[in-house]
Amino acid sequence: MPTLGYVQRLYDFLRRHPTGVDTFWAVLLLGFGSLWVAVDAQGGITRIFAAIFTVGLCLVVALRRKIPVPMLLLTAAIGVGQLICGIPTMAADFAMFVITYTVASAPAVPRWASRCALAGALFGPALSALRFSDAFGSRTISQNVFFTVLLTVPFVLAWVLGDSMRTRRAYWAQLEERAARLEKERETQSRIAVAAERARIARELHDVVAHNVSVMVVQADGAAYVLDAAPEQTRQALETISGTGRQALAEMRRLLGVLRTGEQPEGGEYVPQPGVDQLGDLMEQVRGAGLPVDFQVEGEPRELPSSVELTAYRIVQEALTNTRKHGGPAVGATVRLSYKDDDLDLLIEDDGRGAQRELYEEGGADGLGHGLIGMRERVGMVGGTLAAGPRPGGGFRVSAVLPLTPAR
Repeated sequence: MPTLGYVQRLYDFLRRHPTGVDTFWAVLLLGFGSLWVAVDAQGGITRIFAAIFTVGLCLVVALRRKIPVPMLLLTAAIGVGQLICGIPTMAADFAMFVITYTVASAPAVPRWASRCALAGALFGPALSALRFSDAFGSRTISQNVFFTVLLTVPFVLAWVLGDSMRTRRAYWAQLEERAARLEKERETQSRIAVAAERARIARELHDVVAHNVSVMVVQADGAAYVLDAAPEQTRQALETISGTGRQALAEMRRLLGVLRTGEQPEGGEYVPQPGVDQLGDLMEQVRGAGLPVDFQVEGEPRELPSSVELTAYRIVQEALTNTRKHGGPAVGATVRLSYKDDDLDLLIEDDGRGAQRELYEEGGADGLGHGLIGMRERVGMVGGTLAAGPRPGGGFRVSAVLPLTPAR
């Protein structure tokens, strides 16, 4: 195990210092190349050129990863110089294998440079064999072809190995990029989901607070008005205020509990969301607050999707809340719930003075009117339509059509 640790550290060090590693191999190649030139090269000017070419090829090995394209061009120039000067194969020519592999495998190298390296691998040995055919005496043509192919194969294999490494690195880079993109998309979807949940909670809080607080305000005003003349009515109004306040607190605790990770309401279960079945209780509460409401149900009641039920309840609740706020004195309301084959129709009307136009167009100039905006958002989430505005002859009307889907 300690040996594996040392090997891993050595491997990490070599990967962090690629130029240093290449320089080491270049120095080693320079030693063998110099010995080759001293022993095998011809004298005079040929030996001088052989020494220069050896130094140049060693430089190619040292800088192959930093500037691969210039080193490829330098290698090509040295190869042409060897053919012109009549210098046969040297030990330093091993750098030609190295630069061929490097250019073919480096992702940042242009494709034209890789193709040039392949051309050199294919035609360089043939040109060398043709140039120095007289140096090998009485070889036959077939022998020359055999040795040319034998010398070409290693160069081509070096290029093929480098190109396959280039393809593999590009594939892994693509996988890493895709993984990073998917991670960003997941983060974006998470932020969108959080924003949608906050918007939903904000709508629920608005409905709960607006409805219950308006009931409490109406009851408190009525209790103050009849405090001395009708103590019994005052007591009933205070009881209604107390019950409505408890209900509002319970619903707000349920909604805010969603924001607390791992926390459940008292009793270990969440309170079900209100639906169409709770509209009767809502009517009784509204009537108790002093608003006469005529509630009608048309068609055959049946099981509905929970989203449609919650939307229907909140629309009726918000519409009646707006009637109490803006309808004026002696206002009455009508709520009609119609079960159709493919949708659920809601119609809430009152005969009061109605709301000002700015309270339902673009949210109101003074920041009011968010209840109707919330209704439109709720209806849009279930794919329905909503129409709200003053009714001909006075009053206000809210009409909604909620499409039904088979409940699971």
